[in-house]
Amino acid sequence: DLVQAQMRIAAGESLADLGISQDTLEVRGTALQCRVTTEDPANEFRPDIGTISVYRSPGGSGVRLDGGTIYAGAEISPHFDSMLVKLTCRGRDFPTAVGRARRALAEFRVRGVATNIPFLQNVLEDPDFLAGNVATDFLSLKPHLAQVTRSQDRGTKALTFLAAVTVNRPNGPRREGIDPREKLPHFPGDKADEPDRSPFDGPSRAHQPTAGWKQRLDALGPEAFAAALREQTALAVTDTTFRDAHQSLLATRVRTRDLLSAAPAFAYTLPQLFSMEVWGGATYDVALRFLSEDPWRRLELLREELPNVPLQMLLRGRNTVGYTPYPTEVTDSFVREAAATGVDIFRIFDALNDVNQLAPAVRAVRETGTAVAEVALCYTSNLLDPNEKLYTLDYYLGLAEKIVAEGAHILAIKDMAGLLRPEAARRLVTALRREFELPVHLHTHDTSGGQLATLLAAADAGVDAVDVAIASMAGTTSQVSMSALVGALENTERDTGISLQSAADLEPYWEAVRTMYAPFESGLPGPTGRVYHHEIPGGQLSNLRQQAIALGLGERFEAIEDMYAAANRILGNIVKVTPSSKVVGDLALAMVGQGIDPADFEENPRSYDIPASVIQFLSGELGDPPGGWPEPFRTKALAGRSVKPSITELEPEDSEAISPSSDSKTRRATLNRLLFSGPTKDYETSVAQHGDLSVLHTRDYLYGFTKEREHVISLGRGVRLLVTYQGVGDADEKGMRSVMVTMNGQPRQVQVRDRSVESTAKVAERADPANRGHVAAPFAGAVTVTVAEGDVVEAGGTVATIEAMKMEAAISSPVGGTVERVALDGTSPVQGGDLLVVIRP
Repeated sequence: DLVQAQMRIAAGESLADLGISQDTLEVRGTALQCRVTTEDPANEFRPDIGTISVYRSPGGSGVRLDGGTIYAGAEISPHFDSMLVKLTCRGRDFPTAVGRARRALAEFRVRGVATNIPFLQNVLEDPDFLAGNVATDFLSLKPHLAQVTRSQDRGTKALTFLAAVTVNRPNGPRREGIDPREKLPHFPGDKADEPDRSPFDGPSRAHQPTAGWKQRLDALGPEAFAAALREQTALAVTDTTFRDAHQSLLATRVRTRDLLSAAPAFAYTLPQLFSMEVWGGATYDVALRFLSEDPWRRLELLREELPNVPLQMLLRGRNTVGYTPYPTEVTDSFVREAAATGVDIFRIFDALNDVNQLAPAVRAVRETGTAVAEVALCYTSNLLDPNEKLYTLDYYLGLAEKIVAEGAHILAIKDMAGLLRPEAARRLVTALRREFELPVHLHTHDTSGGQLATLLAAADAGVDAVDVAIASMAGTTSQVSMSALVGALENTERDTGISLQSAADLEPYWEAVRTMYAPFESGLPGPTGRVYHHEIPGGQLSNLRQQAIALGLGERFEAIEDMYAAANRILGNIVKVTPSSKVVGDLALAMVGQGIDPADFEENPRSYDIPASVIQFLSGELGDPPGGWPEPFRTKALAGRSVKPSITELEPEDSEAISPSSDSKTRRATLNRLLFSGPTKDYETSVAQHGDLSVLHTRDYLYGFTKEREHVISLGRGVRLLVTYQGVGDADEKGMRSVMVTMNGQPRQVQVRDRSVESTAKVAERADPANRGHVAAPFAGAVTVTVAEGDVVEAGGTVATIEAMKMEAAISSPVGGTVERVALDGTSPVQGGDLLVVIRP
């Protein structure tokens, strides 16, 4: 009506013609207009462009919208006005109009482009604006109004990730089944009657589990705690389901969500547990590298849910949770942060039983004043064999003496591959308890199927604690079944005190969980005696199989097992546990992948591409092996190579960032980067693109959406998104597909890349095996060429590097000559046999 009046007056009419006089005018309310534009306050109000992925407008009494054609999928180009819509709100007075405008602005949902809505909200909160104290210099005097917090847009980020999984199916077809939480036993505060509950909602506020060994540790301190373990008759039990069991069976892929779901049940129904191994080993690496999860947050959350059970981690001495030694200050900072976050017991070992390499970690744990240093001697070979000259009982007792001298609270026997026979266990435990006053804790793997007998023999010999796993996550490469051990010792002098029924009640949950992770199974359907030959650690076997599959060698795993044994012999029959086991595994994969004869490799190592981890091992980066160096192989392999120092000093800013004076968030982020720079960068990229993926249901995370099913995305306490998958469109020329869903009843559409569409993919050139000047990729991976056209190279000289999974190797030229052509640009993915470089002899 205002515009109409203006036009009539412009046409020559008077106020009287319009029926307006001063005495008839009265205030009947207040109106306030906000212009919503795609101008970005955080970027000096420059107009943003892009595609609107989500558009939801407000409504209600006193709210009016005047806008163009705005909808999800609309393109905002740089060629038109940046205004999306005018929002006009009316009220009986100014405060009422402002209140309605605030509500309306909060109800807008515009995603895909930046808008000025946060700026408008700031203006409507400003006291001077509300008081009418506004002049033309208002904004210049209040620059803080343009300082806005961008929407996290967590829903769209999660939706985009799940849509990509739905289209690409990286883990195969969806494996349906019930929610595993329905299989958990009931306990106080279990929230079983809340179907949409999230394990991230936190522990029950109304109930507390029975006090356990955690409370004893807090009351007694580490020394008296260890003494109490030694003095008790009952066999103490550590559960490994949350760490080593799934590392050994499922390539460490079990997510924080599934651990959190079960944690309260363990706290309430198994309060007698001596400890639970929940962290360390490969879990730290895999969380960052493959699960896009923060390992520190996992530990933090598990600490909250397990208040009565000591939390245990596996610490690789100076390697912490990595694969190479780090400066002592990294070890110190890591141990301090882990203890402060929730670790009570640090099981410390060195991959070569080199006490000098694990000593800094022992000192760091003792310096906490609260944590227990459980130091392991790593068991290998067979001390019962009369032909065994290296790994004898005297060797292990000598090693234990050094460990005790370093200040261990508990002695651990770490039998990584399940090689410890029952009689060997009896002799070793008896001798350790006779010679030392520390309690003895036995860890083994059930790869051969006979390790229950080993645990019972050790129990007869007086072992103080043993490791087991819930039965449905036990056996083969994992630990012995908890139910089997508890049942075997029930009503005996060494009775564990754990309820057999309680242990069995947790089995259905893990059965259901395990079906979700079927693509990551170790591939070992039952026990195998081959472990006594190849000696592959249980924690490595499933991961090694995944590496073999990624390298296209999955069908040749028995050959890899045989080559693992050959690689171990070439390297000097070393102790095999991460990272030394990785060295042996890398060499085995390389020899199988390249079809190398072990005898010829041992005689002429310079004729072949040697994995970087092997060179680092031979250069002494991991310490000194118990049996000395394999000569002359070592000298031949290292000839002409320049080896980087094993430990590099930290930059001053990194030293400051991990110091006690730094805040926890900075310390954790810096430790992540120092330990795993590449995976940490990938994790941070994932968080920026997709948000916190750990909250997603595991079936959705692994397999994506399915039709005719409502998927729940829990973003936080009380924040639930209900998503129904509608379908997917055809791929365009770029391989992009539109995935259509409804989210909370509103239609949504996201664009994702279909990685199976190769219409624009360049066909890789293949190397000619008959041409000695053709340098080919030895297997599938990411290759970086290190030479350029015209460079002169020698036979055996490095021309490229290749990285696949956790293995990196140099690629050398088979002939000397001049680089005639480089077939790749930058770092490129390749398949085995792809041409990399052409050398003119």
